[in-house]
Amino acid sequence: MKEHHTGQSSVKPKKHLGQHFLKDQHIAEQIAGSLTMHGGYEKVLEIGPGTGVLTKFLAKSFKEHLYLIELDGESVAYLQQHYTELQERIFHQDFLKTDIATLMQGNFAIIGNFPYNISSQIFFKVLDEKDRIPEVVGMLQKEVADRLCAAHGNKTYGILSVLLQAYYDIEYLFTVEPHVFFPPPKVRSAVIRLKRNQVQQLACDEKLFKRVVKQGFNNRRKTLRNALKPMNLAESLKPDSLLDQRAEQLSVADFVELTQKIEASWS
Repeated sequence: MKEHHTGQSSVKPKKHLGQHFLKDQHIAEQIAGSLTMHGGYEKVLEIGPGTGVLTKFLAKSFKEHLYLIELDGESVAYLQQHYTELQERIFHQDFLKTDIATLMQGNFAIIGNFPYNISSQIFFKVLDEKDRIPEVVGMLQKEVADRLCAAHGNKTYGILSVLLQAYYDIEYLFTVEPHVFFPPPKVRSAVIRLKRNQVQQLACDEKLFKRVVKQGFNNRRKTLRNALKPMNLAESLKPDSLLDQRAEQLSVADFVELTQKIEASWS
């Protein structure tokens, strides 16, 4: 799905290939108002502001603490012209290729109408900076939002569900229908909110945890006993009942426990 839902001001922008512009000001205000200041941050980074439909409302609340990162050159020019007070904090860059540690100092929240084709990559990058990003509000394809919010035992539960839920509490806020965009997309959208939980570090090797989760879901139809075969599990571990289940059946806590057992079996 290569669709990008971005912002629209009162001036109708030229449609760029694969983009759909949000035209409902009420929904834009609702998205911008979904930031709760959880974690006590001051700075906010908006990803893909387009022509500023969210920016207009965010600027009222965060003023000199609002930063924008936008890949499209025409949108950047529009933002620079219409949000002159943000001139020094409008970055014409690709978020996925940007060194966030250099761009943003201290803790900050992320908000945006995320391009559908890279929304998962955005969240993987959030995980890399999870100790500095206490809150994320994003609009994305409903199917992806459902996946991120899914509980274990659900068929939509997957790699990113586990990795994000290990460090964030995730809320499905509301559904956004196609008619509020220009032109209307073929899919529904949804807004979700992530709030950093109290887990500073998992009770296991975090790199191994990520490896176990990814390997398990790469063969999600198999039991973990078979899905994890490439990891050369120790014979002593093989009778463990967790290995009789499929990846989607394990909670975050179960994956932590399994990772602990794998680590212990190798020592």
